Amino acid sequence: MKIIHKRIYITLIFILLLISGLGARLVQLQLVSTESFTDKKINLIEGSVKQRTQEMVVDDGRGKFEDKNGQSLTSITHNRLVLFPFLEKMKWPVQQVSEIVGMQPKELTNRLANAKTPVVITKELSHAQVEKINALKVPGVFGIPLKDERPVPLAEHLIGLEAQSKQIIEEKYSDKLKNGAIKSTTPVGISGMQRAFDEFLLPEQESKLLYHVDRLGGPMFGIDVKYTGTANPYYPVSVRTTLDLSAQELVENTLNHYKLKDGGAVLIDIKNNKVIAMASRPSINKKDPFKKQNGSDSVENRLLTPQTPGSIFKTVTAAAALEQNKIQPSFTYNCDKSIYGNNVEEDHQKGQLTFEESFAQSCNATFAQLAKEMIISNPNILEQYADKLGLIQPVGWTGDVFHFEHFKQFLGEKSGRIWTNEREKKVPNAVAQTAIGQLDVKVTPLAVANMMATIARGGEKKQVKAVDALEYKNNTSLYTFKEHGLKGDSINKATAASMQQLLKGVVQSEKGTGRRFQTLPYEVAGKSGTAEINVKEDIVNKWFAGYFPADDPKYAMVVVDLNTKSAISPTNSVFYDIVKGMYDLNTR
Repeated sequence: MKIIHKRIYITLIFILLLISGLGARLVQLQLVSTESFTDKKINLIEGSVKQRTQEMVVDDGRGKFEDKNGQSLTSITHNRLVLFPFLEKMKWPVQQVSEIVGMQPKELTNRLANAKTPVVITKELSHAQVEKINALKVPGVFGIPLKDERPVPLAEHLIGLEAQSKQIIEEKYSDKLKNGAIKSTTPVGISGMQRAFDEFLLPEQESKLLYHVDRLGGPMFGIDVKYTGTANPYYPVSVRTTLDLSAQELVENTLNHYKLKDGGAVLIDIKNNKVIAMASRPSINKKDPFKKQNGSDSVENRLLTPQTPGSIFKTVTAAAALEQNKIQPSFTYNCDKSIYGNNVEEDHQKGQLTFEESFAQSCNATFAQLAKEMIISNPNILEQYADKLGLIQPVGWTGDVFHFEHFKQFLGEKSGRIWTNEREKKVPNAVAQTAIGQLDVKVTPLAVANMMATIARGGEKKQVKAVDALEYKNNTSLYTFKEHGLKGDSINKATAASMQQLLKGVVQSEKGTGRRFQTLPYEVAGKSGTAEINVKEDIVNKWFAGYFPADDPKYAMVVVDLNTKSAISPTNSVFYDIVKGMYDLNTR
């Protein structure tokens, strides 16, 4: 008997210990470690709420990019009907809703069948339809504006990409990560302006539609679907760019129409040196953005990377010759000769041409001869005038913004170059090649556009802007990017005026390389360029750079087709159609 009692006592003690252990575990779960359970720091409260809550993210809370008129560049807002899954298990006025949105009731109920997350009906609704739906006050039925990514991205290289990057979060935002302001999964900018402006764009809070469910996933009646979002009137911040949505679409569509594969186009407002449109090709490989294409990452903006300019560079040689008084009005140059003094092929012979005719017809021999004469007295003449025209230094806006020193709007913009070997300045053939934009000369298309804008303004150099302001959510200003001049000397007004006439002659001359543009509604001034990249395979860079209207300059533009065949390049067609399109936009 004593043995039985002893066993009972032991069993009771064991049960009591077990109950105590379970009680202690419950205390730990519900009172002690609710927000930091196990070494993985699991928040049990958040997990519990999440388990009982279904949600739909309406806005991720990250700052946005807008054009100069406040229109979104990255998304299109559509009014949509949103239906929550629990509607399938309850009676709701499906007939009334279907009549408002213009759909059959069965279409709506079919979409809800077996749905586990909120269903978005893709048919776009009018503002009046949204008001009628919401006036019904049916739990789980909403008419709301939702943002969709643009089907065709705009200015994707300039704006850049955002993505999850634990490495960037830990390197740049460790403090925010520790205090819970952001998560390791929060998207951050990885290229372009998304990266440059990332600290201003980080989300404060997502905007969501939430509803609570029971263990079977049904609605907990008495608890409405709720909207949660930041109540902060200042965030998220918007980046007000200088881009014009209509002009950007025009440029993108034109490049796509002519299937320009490598290169792009940039359009600048001459008066204030703002980028109106910029599009680079090839398009970004979203699955692997840093995968090499034609030797470069797909996220690389071709308009910001140095390219061989060819005859575009004759603009620099011409400006130097004019300002150094090397031009004799009646003197002619033998344009049957190459830059080395040999006879060129018969179909490329141009005869004896004046300086103005040489520029219009792009005679290589003239500019090779001028450069060889000038470099004797000044070995640095070509880089000096390239700098005076704002061609070789980075031209994008830079300055101090709050605690950011030397903040750059154009991340990844590179400097140009004229020479890689100083000794070549004493080699006549090297000088001749450099004078016509070959050998080691490389400049960015953005800098070439800036050069054209500088000439059109009479020689005044300015930094190029792509962003005007950072704006709070309530449309008040956080920061305004003021106009900055570009450092260094510039060409004088007389030289600029002479260059304007030369650039007009390229188009107006009967034999000018830009004569095709004579039929445009805007008069164009500019310069063509064909840079030899691979002579054996006839691979070239094909350019046209200029401004318009020629007598009242408003826009400077560069179109470049890289690593292409001269005979099939659409450069001139792209330039032509964009100029015509800008005229149509301005006169409609």
